[in-house]
Amino acid sequence: MSRIILSLFIGAVIIALQFSRDWASAGVEANVTYKSFSSAVVRAELGLHVGLSGIDVTLRGNPVVQRNETINYNVAFHWTDSLEQDYAEALERGLPSPILYVAEKFSPGSPCGLLYQYRFSGRYASATMWTAFCCWLLANILFSMPVLLYAGCVTVTAGLFMFLSLASFAATRSLPPCVFAVGSASFQTRLGCSFWLALGTGVLCTVVGALVVILDYMLPKKMRKVFSLAMDEDEDEGDVISGAGGYLNSTFLRSSPPLEILSFTRENLGGSQALLLRLHGEERKSSFGLVQQLRLYQYECK
Repeated sequence: MSRIILSLFIGAVIIALQFSRDWASAGVEANVTYKSFSSAVVRAELGLHVGLSGIDVTLRGNPVVQRNETINYNVAFHWTDSLEQDYAEALERGLPSPILYVAEKFSPGSPCGLLYQYRFSGRYASATMWTAFCCWLLANILFSMPVLLYAGCVTVTAGLFMFLSLASFAATRSLPPCVFAVGSASFQTRLGCSFWLALGTGVLCTVVGALVVILDYMLPKKMRKVFSLAMDEDEDEGDVISGAGGYLNSTFLRSSPPLEILSFTRENLGGSQALLLRLHGEERKSSFGLVQQLRLYQYECK
């Protein structure tokens, strides 16, 4: 049961990380200009959440209702060719100035170059994360088969692809950071919860896969028993016992009624060779409660 829960946890985390917007985050609370071409100032918390497919910019007033308006925004911008269109729509809607300021930092013409940094790193990270998910599916299939060694290797591979995804996204940290200045406050992005969750899940996959490989090499029988893959100990179904003129299956002899073989030589049968096979047994049918007696005779072969 714990094995199933652990497998479902890994798969659910990989799927959730694909659509999470918390790989990198930042936020600050300050007095900001609420609208463009206006001197109105409000107290609000500005947040930035970066994911593999885009960003979310949030603005929440403190308190929420100020100047007869409810200040509670959550606007999404995607890493697609329509990002400029999303930004243009935000301008047409007249969104608050702090949201437009953060979105402008991710526009193609921004000197910070955040769009190219996070868009390309997010695409590579997403591709390798989907590859890790495929490896996870393959590992689950192999765990249901008597090939635990390969299942462990594929699980380790899933962890390695998750590490590649993390390395791709973390590559943005090597570039000069872009500072967001809002009013009298400023902030920078930092790695979020999704990044650290992906790191922990990758370590978990690697450790579990390595343990499966090592234990399968050291204790193969016990590992197959743990994974409900224990083979039948009676592997001699194909064994045969030589008899008079043929072979008899040993499994048939163990599961069948008593078997009596009588051989006669040419002299006893008056110039003919024969084999008398007598089968006497009882087979009980539980559905009808009847007892049948089977008798099989093989006559003389002239």
